[in-house]
Amino acid sequence: MRCPLHRYTFSVKPVRQWVEKRCEGRVLNLFAGPTLLDVDEVRNDLDPVMPADYHLDALELLRNWSGEMFNTILLDPPYAIRKSMELYKGNICSPFRQLKDEIPRCLSPGAIVITFGYHSIVMGAGRKFSLERIALFSHGGAIHDTIASIERFNP
Repeated sequence: MRCPLHRYTFSVKPVRQWVEKRCEGRVLNLFAGPTLLDVDEVRNDLDPVMPADYHLDALELLRNWSGEMFNTILLDPPYAIRKSMELYKGNICSPFRQLKDEIPRCLSPGAIVITFGYHSIVMGAGRKFSLERIALFSHGGAIHDTIASIERFNP
């Protein structure tokens, strides 16, 4: 899909529509940003000015989650340390591997993780996920494409 690149991924209409169409049930948006999705969304964003239910480090939220399990987790972190520093006012985001290790404990069996970044397989078979769908969002020119993957949790 061709679409512009924006620092807030879900503010781009084709991306937002693609995500909303594929989310299942109760959704945890770990790096929510300003865009409200038309889904049953629990929102987290480290930046306290963002519209969110929680303003916690994503890893802290996952490690301490004791509420209802999720059917979908949206994983759209800043893609690099530089982006993390820009987007979160100097606060470096959680280590990505640790974040991925904590995600399964917050998911219902058969749930999905939708990830945006530069890689197509993120959660992986070692964490009991299988890849179901890949989307490529082309931003044109010398800008890196964004890859979205949907992986299903099969505990």
